[in-house]
Amino acid sequence: MTDAEILKNARNTLLKLHKGLVDSEREIHEGIHGPLTAGQFLNVLIEDPGFSWLRKFSMLIVEIDEMFDLKDGQSAEMITASLDKVKELAEMREEDEDFKARYTHVLQTNPEAAANHAELKKALAEGR
Repeated sequence: MTDAEILKNARNTLLKLHKGLVDSEREIHEGIHGPLTAGQFLNVLIEDPGFSWLRKFSMLIVEIDEMFDLKDGQSAEMITASLDKVKELAEMREEDEDFKARYTHVLQTNPEAAANHAELKKALAEGR
C-alpha cells in the first residue's frame, strides 16, 4: 500500500472519527442548553471556544482534501508531512493540554469514538 493510499484511508477514518466527536459533543451541549437547529449548532461549533479542540480535526481533514485536489498532484514530501500530522493528532503529541484532556475524555467515555480512534491508528500503522 502506498503512502497516498494510507493517507486516504486515514483521512476517511479521521472524517468518521470527527463526525462521531461532533455528534457526541452536540449531544452533551444540547443536554445542557436545549435542542438546536443544524444552523444554530453550526454557529456554536464554529464560534464557541468549548468546541475549538474539534477544529484540529476539521482543519487537518480540509488540508488533506486540498492537497489531494491540487492540479499538479502531490509530492511524496507533502504526503509524508500530512501523514505525520495525522499521527501527531492520533497519538496526542499535541502540546495543547485542553485538547489532550478533552480528546482523552471522549475516548474513555464514548465507545464509538474509541473504536474510530483505534481504526485510525491501525490505518496509520499500515505503512510501517
